Amino acid sequence: MYNQILLTNILRILEELGVTKKELAERANISLSFLSDLTNDKANPSLRIMEAIADALETPLPVLLELTNLNKEDLNKLMAGKPKTSLPDGFSRVCAILNEYQAYQVKQWDAENKKYLPLKKRGKTKK
Repeated sequence: MYNQILLTNILRILEELGVTKKELAERANISLSFLSDLTNDKANPSLRIMEAIADALETPLPVLLELTNLNKEDLNKLMAGKPKTSLPDGFSRVCAILNEYQAYQVKQWDAENKKYLPLKKRGKTKK
C-alpha cells in the first residue's frame, strides 16, 4: 500500500512540476529504469532512494508518503504514462539499450525533436 501512495505522489508531483522521469532520475542520481519500475509499482525503494527523490522534487519526504485523493481513473492515467501534458501527436518516449554510436545518434535526434516541443515542456516559459 505504501508503494502505491509513494508512486502516486511522485507521478502527481512530476505532473504538477512539468518534470520528466528522466529529469527526476538525473536529479536524484538514480537510473531511469529503476524510476520507471518504481512508478509502475514494480520496485521497492530504500529510504535513501526515497529521500533522494524527495530532494530532487524539492518536496519533504513525508509529503511523498501522504495519502492522496486521486481517484482510480486519474491514477491509471498517470501510471499509463498518459498525463495531461503528454507529448504532441507524432512523438513518443522510448527507453532502449544502445551502443555508443546509436546513443550518440539518438541524442542528436532528441535535441532536434525538442525544438518542436512547447517551451513549458523543456522547463522554460515565454516572457
